[in-house]
Order: sequence, then C-alpha cells, then structure tokens
Amino acid sequence: MNTHILEFEKPIAEIERKIAELREYALEEDLELQSEIRKLEERAQRLRRDIYSKLTRWQRVQLARHPKRPFTLDYIERMIDDFIEIHGDRAFKDDPAIVAGLGKINGRPIALVGHQKGRDTKEKLRRNFGMPHPEGYRKALRIMQLAAKYGRPILSLVDTPGAYPGIGAEERGQAEAIARNLFEMSHLPVPIIVVIIGEGASGGALGIGVGDRVLMMENTWYSVITPEGCAAILYRDAKNAPQAAEAMKITATDLQRLEIVDQIIPEPVGGAHSNPDEAAALVKKSIVAVLDELSPLSPNELIRQRQEKYGRIGYWQETR
Repeated sequence: MNTHILEFEKPIAEIERKIAELREYALEEDLELQSEIRKLEERAQRLRRDIYSKLTRWQRVQLARHPKRPFTLDYIERMIDDFIEIHGDRAFKDDPAIVAGLGKINGRPIALVGHQKGRDTKEKLRRNFGMPHPEGYRKALRIMQLAAKYGRPILSLVDTPGAYPGIGAEERGQAEAIARNLFEMSHLPVPIIVVIIGEGASGGALGIGVGDRVLMMENTWYSVITPEGCAAILYRDAKNAPQAAEAMKITATDLQRLEIVDQIIPEPVGGAHSNPDEAAALVKKSIVAVLDELSPLSPNELIRQRQEKYGRIGYWQETR
C-alpha cells in the first residue's frame, strides 16, 4: 500500500485499509469473505476514477511531485534496451542531476537525456533534487551533438523544479549553458522528442526541452516558474500556491489548448506512481508513434518545422 497519501487520496486509502483488514481477518478466522472484499474493491475503483477525473491544477502539481512517481532512470529501465550512460561534460565534472546516454527503443537506436531526482535523502543530495548545474546541460548537449553526428533521434525526459540557482552554478555560466542548449537544439538535424514526466519548471526544463514534439504526461506541469514562486511574487505569500497554479494554467490540458505542447500521454488511474509499468508502457507507445511520424522527414524539414513551431508560440497585440 502507498505510504505517502495526498489529502485528496485519503478516502481511497481508507477503503484500501478496510480491504487489507478484512483480508487479514478472513485469513485468521478461516472465513470466506471474498464477496465483501470484492464489493469494497469495486467501491474503491469507482471512487478512484471519480476523484482522478476531477483533479484541480494544484492536485496535479502534487501528483507530479509524488515521491513514488517514476523518474528518468525508472523509464529507462522499462523502455530502453542496451542503455549505456555517458558521464561528464569534458570541461568541469559530471552532474548526476542529468542522466545521458545511448540505447535502443524497440530496436531503434536513440540518444536520451533526462533530469533525475532521488528517492532517499542521500540520493536526493547526490542528484541535487533534480536541479542541474551548467555541467549537466553541457553533458546533455555533448550527447545530443553525438546523436546528431550519427543520425540518432533524441529523447528528452523533463522532470525538474528548475536549474540550480547557486553561486557556483552562476559562476560557471548557468544562463549561458541553458541558452546554448536552446540555440543548438533548435538546429540539430535529427528528430527530438520531449516528454514532461513530472515537473517542468523554468529554464531548467527548457535547457533540454526544445523539440519537434513536446508531450506531457497527464499529471504533470510545465511553466516559467513554480506555483510557490509565482505566489511569493504576486500574492506575497508562497502559501497561495494553489491559487497561483489555477491562474498560471500549467497543466497538460491547459498547455495543449494553448498549443505549447502537442500531445497528452494518459496515466494509469491513480497516477503514474500507482502503476509504473503501465505508465512506462503508455509513454513508450507515444514515443514510438511520434518517432514513426518524424523519421521520414529530412534534416532540413525537421529544423524548419521545429523553428516554425516555436515561432508560433505566443503573440503580442497593440492596444490604443
């Protein structure tokens, strides 16, 4: 049973607790209670479908941050064959907040880059909570340029609360590293598929987020700033993050409507953390379909369409 229960999940957790107790009692007393257990399971499933079909934007932010949610390495384990991780930016050091390497998806060679968070305290610190330094973005670019050289499509998995804002990162050129990636990714002559698998915050996400197709999982968010950061600026209190999330329009549905993302990948009922295997299968299916769509395009056509795609985002209007 999931030990990390969000507030809106508590009614489901209560029924699941009753099911577990009933099973234990039936086993101890040697009773036949399958009919009662089945009714409770059906009730839990109905409640789960009802709750997850009416999530607020803030609740989706909470799901995107769920500590049991699959990270990049979890998707690599389930989707990518023969993965070889490559370390370092050949300038400073390796950055564990970015995973990068080469592998195959359904037998097709690809390059992969992605943010990686940690599960326990030690791993969270080592991965810097998924917040890359400049060397992480330079490592990612190194792999992407290698992919371009050998004609491999690029898969980018985005899940970060933002690039690391510390003094050392700024001294080593954080802004330049992200800007360089934006420029280079807009010109790479191979298909680039970006998938938001959790949080997609600010330039930390954009640093590996320029692609021919941008896909978002159902319970993820993508924005120029976190809801807490927005609330601290606009409402002078980060506790107003739920209100900010509603105003910011940061969910997959919002961004598809605004034509910023191209496709929403459905998640298992209960979120990706409730069934990581099914979640990975859904992500893989979407990636393979997009690869089939992009593969016939020439390098010049890929670059032209990619630049036009980002040129269409947003507009300005003069008022008198």
